Amino acid sequence: METLPITEICRRTGLSARALRFYESRGLLTAQRSAAGQRRYGAAELARLHQITALKGAGFGLTRIGELLGADGLDLAAVIEAQLGHLEAGRRELDAASCSLKAAQAALAAGRLPDLDSFCDLIKQGARTMTDQAAWKTVADRYFTNDEQEKWADKMAAVPAGFDQNDYSAKWADLGTRIAAALPMAPASAAAQAFVKEWQVLLSPFAKVATPAMWAGASTMYDRMDEWSGDMKPPFPSDVWGFIKAASGAKAG
Repeated sequence: METLPITEICRRTGLSARALRFYESRGLLTAQRSAAGQRRYGAAELARLHQITALKGAGFGLTRIGELLGADGLDLAAVIEAQLGHLEAGRRELDAASCSLKAAQAALAAGRLPDLDSFCDLIKQGARTMTDQAAWKTVADRYFTNDEQEKWADKMAAVPAGFDQNDYSAKWADLGTRIAAALPMAPASAAAQAFVKEWQVLLSPFAKVATPAMWAGASTMYDRMDEWSGDMKPPFPSDVWGFIKAASGAKAG
């Protein structure tokens, strides 16, 4: 494979030139150089980019991705071991949360307050939620002023009653996973346009209240998700975002 310029790599991967330079600054990627000093990428670099994107989609932070890739390439055994550990930890956490909530529910139904251990477990669950909210606040602070964030809060308060954030987040995660598994695909294809329609349906609660400035700010934030994905896991991988942008502007074939 001949080496390709950064513009072609961006087209093939859906990543931005900014993201590629950021990966390079983090030591995850090394670009070749032309005689004129321009970045060029060969098959090895393209394969490494696909590995980085896949690992990010699996929930690994950039530091951990660097460790898993290493100088000699992807360590699949380490990836499997890490993911199994992550899944097992998540399973234990979900089991514990379910048990504590059921115990609290049963106690309340019987007219009793939950026991101290169950109550403390509920408090811990709330603390984890607060941690996630704090992480998102850190990300938002990079791309929105305090005034803009206040306007966000005011607008989002208009979202219809009964809106279930956990269910909404789960739907985004499911859609992002299905799109990532289907890539690559032609942006104008019927399958791509079907995904765009699903995306727009999920966006509808936001679309009903968003101002043009909110749309622009959110787009910028997701264009630069490689800058903050180490702090907070995005709802979908960067290549999915790049694909949706391309497919949204394509004419159905």
